[in-house]
Amino acid sequence: MSSGKDSEPLGEITKVKLSEPLSRFPAEVLEVASSLEHLDLSGTGLSTLPEDFGRLTKLKIAFFSNCNFAVFPKQLSSCPELEMVAFRGNRMTDVPEDSLPPRLRWLILTNNRIRSVPRSIGRCRRLQKCMLAGNQLCSLPHEMSACRKLGLLRLSANHIRELPSWLFDLPELAFLSFAGNPCCSSAATLKDACSLPDVSWEDLDVHEHLGEGASGVIAKGLWSDVCRVREVAIKLFKGEVTSDGTPADEMQACMRAGSHVNLIDPLGRICGHPEREGLVMQLVPKRYRTLGLPPSLQSCTRDCFSREIRLTTRQGLQILRGVAAAAGHLHDRGVAHGDLYAHNILYDEEEGHALLGDFGAASVYADTRYDKLERLDVLAFAHLIEDVWGIATPNLNEEELGITTLLAALHGQCANPTGPERPSFGEIRRQLSAMDSDSS
Repeated sequence: MSSGKDSEPLGEITKVKLSEPLSRFPAEVLEVASSLEHLDLSGTGLSTLPEDFGRLTKLKIAFFSNCNFAVFPKQLSSCPELEMVAFRGNRMTDVPEDSLPPRLRWLILTNNRIRSVPRSIGRCRRLQKCMLAGNQLCSLPHEMSACRKLGLLRLSANHIRELPSWLFDLPELAFLSFAGNPCCSSAATLKDACSLPDVSWEDLDVHEHLGEGASGVIAKGLWSDVCRVREVAIKLFKGEVTSDGTPADEMQACMRAGSHVNLIDPLGRICGHPEREGLVMQLVPKRYRTLGLPPSLQSCTRDCFSREIRLTTRQGLQILRGVAAAAGHLHDRGVAHGDLYAHNILYDEEEGHALLGDFGAASVYADTRYDKLERLDVLAFAHLIEDVWGIATPNLNEEELGITTLLAALHGQCANPTGPERPSFGEIRRQLSAMDSDSS
């Protein structure tokens, strides 16, 4: 067993991670029950837990992804401090009533075969993050409306025909994905998908690797079309279900979004690749950097930030204006971003120009019943206002103190716990433009 601190005596181990195949639960884990807080047995092939698993009274994190649990183990409900549980990719079919830990904050059940969520999830009042993409859900239990702390919910790639109305009454829900369900607007998506030109794989020359995410690999390359040769970014999708949804849905949402000065524009759809689908994208200049870092196990639904990043008032306003413009454009085209985080934003360090990227959690909608979706992204934007101003260093003069006051008022509007009372992105842009005029 590996511990969080190699020098710790056995009885003080706080973290155990095993990855080799296991035929049974290792009894040695229970020998450190008095101190163990983090248990990761992902990829070991386990399918059951011992009846006395509740002896792990200090356990806070338990990972069993890529194992063989067909049923969510009820033993976890007897762990009084357990807050984060992951069973990604287990071919799980059933989550029994009363099996969820009472202090649960973060639940990962991505890519299984689950047909229903237990009604008892309503007792998980501390639940903030719930990942259910890639299952066989047709609906959510009404009891889930009692999870008032829920801030992020992933429902993509299920069989949901209609989003429940109570979903939009959750005061902290800011990040929602539901692509790949019957409730999405597939016809509208396909209509706009045809507007991008096809790009032959033979016309692309792939150069250096730029990055890799859950849904695909991005490389720098050259596109040789009839008129010219230009530098582009080439994204090839992997094909597996991610925590946000499927790469196919991400590609459709990206094409539906179209071109905008504050989006990373799609230029064409790759055809003729021997194995994968992909997109040719705008190549972002090197002077752009990522604004934030993804949430940690501790921050759960909120981004983290490097201590090195500091913004001026002008940069902060430019970033916020750009993201609001991009989000407004998306909703005008019936696309909910669903992941409006600082770690999905690139910005020009000199001017503050922002580019919103990563459509992995984006969902296409056209039904007016879902006009409240914009207000969810607006709540995410409220978090972004708070984050951006947390890393800004405004001057202590009358003008910038005035902007800070106006921005605090806008944040209050966007963070209103009653969704319909939040402003639209059009109104947000109007207020930010007025502030930007004052600062120029």
